[in-house]
Amino acid sequence: MSKVFIVAMIALACFSKSGVAAEQEISKPNVLWVLTDDHRYDSIRAFNKMLHGREMSELGYVESPNTDRLAKMGTTFINTYCQAQGCAPSRASMHYGRYPFRTGIYEFEYHNNDAEHCRPTLPETMAELGYQTTHVGKLGVRIKTIKGNWAAPHPIYQQSFYFKDLAKDGLCAWGKDWISQINGVKFDKPFQSLEFFVTPEGKREYCSGELEKVMPEFAGTAANTMDKYDLLRHYNEKKGKYIDSGMILAGVSAREAGKTRDGYYSSIFVDYLNNTNRKFKVGTKDYDGVDTSKPLFCHIGFDFPHTPVLPPADFRKRFQEHTYKVPVFDQKELETMPAQLKKQVAHGFSDHFSDDEKQAMIQDYYAFCAYGDVLVGQAADAFVEYSETQNQAWMIVYVCGDHGWKLNDHGSVSKFTPWEVDTHNPIIVVSSDKQAFPADKVVTDFTEFVDIAPTILAAGGAKLSDEKYQYLDGHNMAGVVSGTIPARDYVIGESHAVIGPRAFIRTKEYVFSMQTRPDKNRGKDMQWAQNASYKELDPALYHMASDPQELKNLAFNPEYQKIAKTMQNKLLNIVLGDNRVEVDWGGNKALGTTIFRSNFAPGSDDKKLDLQR
Repeated sequence: MSKVFIVAMIALACFSKSGVAAEQEISKPNVLWVLTDDHRYDSIRAFNKMLHGREMSELGYVESPNTDRLAKMGTTFINTYCQAQGCAPSRASMHYGRYPFRTGIYEFEYHNNDAEHCRPTLPETMAELGYQTTHVGKLGVRIKTIKGNWAAPHPIYQQSFYFKDLAKDGLCAWGKDWISQINGVKFDKPFQSLEFFVTPEGKREYCSGELEKVMPEFAGTAANTMDKYDLLRHYNEKKGKYIDSGMILAGVSAREAGKTRDGYYSSIFVDYLNNTNRKFKVGTKDYDGVDTSKPLFCHIGFDFPHTPVLPPADFRKRFQEHTYKVPVFDQKELETMPAQLKKQVAHGFSDHFSDDEKQAMIQDYYAFCAYGDVLVGQAADAFVEYSETQNQAWMIVYVCGDHGWKLNDHGSVSKFTPWEVDTHNPIIVVSSDKQAFPADKVVTDFTEFVDIAPTILAAGGAKLSDEKYQYLDGHNMAGVVSGTIPARDYVIGESHAVIGPRAFIRTKEYVFSMQTRPDKNRGKDMQWAQNASYKELDPALYHMASDPQELKNLAFNPEYQKIAKTMQNKLLNIVLGDNRVEVDWGGNKALGTTIFRSNFAPGSDDKKLDLQR
């Protein structure tokens, strides 16, 4: 189909818009942003080869043919790091293009867009640029808008396919729901996040000891479900195992491949693209198909490999044939480990698991990643086919996880730390514009999650030099490719979830982290770290070349004091002194708008750091 014919159709369909304006919009590239969840980079063969010269993980067998193919098609930013090691703050940094210390979103806060420092999210700005914006799957941006004395959820995409809506129609294999009644029996107090599995026939199987107490007819169902799906839940060594609580670290999906929540995300996106200029049904709800008169910006937030780790049976069986090298935990590491990081290790401790449990945990995690890779390929292929059928330029931004995940690394599971395994998340950009993002190219310069928004906005026509975009902390990654943007000497981040307030600064050779404030009381003692002793900062310094697993904390080693203090001062000046923002958002109500600032070292984040021993 010719471009002239497309423009002619648009002019007829959108008579209020001139043909010239329509042609300008349609010339903008369609953009697909794919984001996975809790995703270790070593599950991707291409990344292992780029970083370590081997295709497999150090732990063992992995497979990722579709992501590997994207890497061949486009440009891989192999040294990309996230800004926060928790889902919500990480996703906020991507959607706003701003560091946590500039947004005031440090963990899982509900926040509002009425505070004076707030700026539009990426999809809202893309809509201003003429895009139709669509979201599928997990979002995790907890934004609200104040309306009188309450704050209402604020949709940032024009149309969204949310997991909760899909789960109500059984379009998943596992889920959680707010239940006020079952089988006609109403409860005095609704069950929050009641876990259930969905059989191939669409029947829900609940897994709750509390439900069994209220409704005797469910007696024994939690134990049966645990056995049926071979579940390994995270458990405390002292308290022992529970049948209905704890993260599901291993198990088998209740439904076949394609019929899980991630499977439906992929198939719904394909249906969305196939239903051009008309409505289509997903479950019991009607949605709009893609509008061919506008460029498309779509975000797919896959849940894999986030817990529950439940790969389909065929993937699970295949990966059970492989034996993995389990990360070994040496108790001596605790002798120099900072208190905040010890807190996370204790929170997710897994070294007490049996050998079989550790194997199952690793096997199923990588099997889940391999299954997700298939879905990423389906979505990417459908997107490219749609764009080329419409004679439109296109760009795919693939982000390997909102952060990483431990598989007994440091004796723990989960995330929340500045360690490499939790923070290193490469990005692939594939574009029909091969000059901007060449095929089979690897960029080793540092990039960060705050670069995602400016990269997509620039592709959509935003002039980033304009005053209205100066709030963005990141860079257009096309400039990193071309060399017009100088290489960073470091990357930074800050997260408060689980371990408490802690920031990090990472160079190619070292990573330094420290406690940034004594507690989470926003707006109080903002400059505590300036006056705290070095010991009170709970510092950590690791030398990546000699200690890639970050096991030996050198923060108090006399030979490394100059480096540690240089990195400490740089980090402190940036995250605490270069226009830091804190807001008491007001809990789930998200009614807070008072801004607290600390700006004693403006301009410190110049991306330059000279380290000399």
